[in-house]
Amino acid sequence: MKTRSLLKRFAASPLLALVLRVCLGGLFVYAGVYKINYPGEFAETIASYQIVPYFLVNLTAAVLPWVELVCGALVILGIRPKAAALTLAGLLAVFALAVAVVLVRGIPIDCGCFRSMGDPVSWKTLLRDLVWLAMAVQVYCCDRLLHLENAFLAKVRGI
Repeated sequence: MKTRSLLKRFAASPLLALVLRVCLGGLFVYAGVYKINYPGEFAETIASYQIVPYFLVNLTAAVLPWVELVCGALVILGIRPKAAALTLAGLLAVFALAVAVVLVRGIPIDCGCFRSMGDPVSWKTLLRDLVWLAMAVQVYCCDRLLHLENAFLAKVRGI
């Protein structure tokens, strides 16, 4: 019983949330920077999933990496970390759904998460995305340490 209580406290720990926040933010900054540098390859990857309508592929390839980069940086820095973590959780949910659809359809493609010729989409890819989603949810729920916004940004108070 003590072990279970200890595990619950650890899972809800703000220190764990801080570590996960930095890891998750770094992951998205890295992924976003790569995709920004190779937008054509990323557009091909998006098209290969056969989910996004053709006329939205280029727009998605242009916008999505910047969302990843900005949210990753905000999460790392602790500037609006709840909003950024929620956005990352939404992205991860969409990514997991896209991977699941590709797996069910049996489309043999590469993930495209970090490089154009990466690992092929597999159940391992889906599990990885779900673990990252759980990390983002933990950060959203438990994070409260070292927020840069608390140190430097003025808080708006209601009248």
